[in-house]
Amino acid sequence: MVESRPQPSQPGDAPSDASVPKVVVSRISLYLRELQRLESSGQHTISSGQLGTLLGFSDAQVRKDLGFFGQFGYPGVGYRCDELIRAMRDILGTNHGWPVVMVGVGNLGQALLGYRGFGRQNFSIAAAFDADPAKVGQTIQGIRIQHIDELAATVRDRSIRLGMIVVPAERAQEAADMLVAAGIEGIVNFAPVTLSLPVHVQNVGVDLAIELEQLSFAVTNKLPKPPTETPPA
Repeated sequence: MVESRPQPSQPGDAPSDASVPKVVVSRISLYLRELQRLESSGQHTISSGQLGTLLGFSDAQVRKDLGFFGQFGYPGVGYRCDELIRAMRDILGTNHGWPVVMVGVGNLGQALLGYRGFGRQNFSIAAAFDADPAKVGQTIQGIRIQHIDELAATVRDRSIRLGMIVVPAERAQEAADMLVAAGIEGIVNFAPVTLSLPVHVQNVGVDLAIELEQLSFAVTNKLPKPPTETPPA
């Protein structure tokens, strides 16, 4: 199947959040990363089959995922990497910068402050907060750590909409409540706990232990089962 020429979006054509499965959005992010890698290596065009093969999906899956958002590509050419990258940034809302606030500057928080991958996708940690007097006032990875009491004013003054929770589980709900009260609309939660949030606040949980459990399950179930013992006569 040959990809068709991209069509301009029309008002009201964009799918609602409810109509696009989350797994599709996750794959769009994967497609974007791969396209960025290919473009940086000098590749300018790609077919749905090639993109799918690189990521372990079928060409039909790639086209179906993109079909949620419009028509892309050129007959006989495939997709132009730069155009598809721009389209995917539009889809994901990362065609502009997103400042993010972080609550909790322990070991994981400090590591995240130094993560360069955020910047490549137009995210930046604009401010970081902690309640520990020993951390407040320090500068880590170019960010001055502020007291948690300054959170609401900073979010308001800098029009920040996204936040990250990097605190122990027993403090995560309190941190979430403070972020919501400050006006944060989307939260990435690294604490191993389920948050209670208003329906208008988007939430993504990142629990590395759960990810390891999924791997443990997959690996365990690939192992041969032990032989069944024959009961004594």
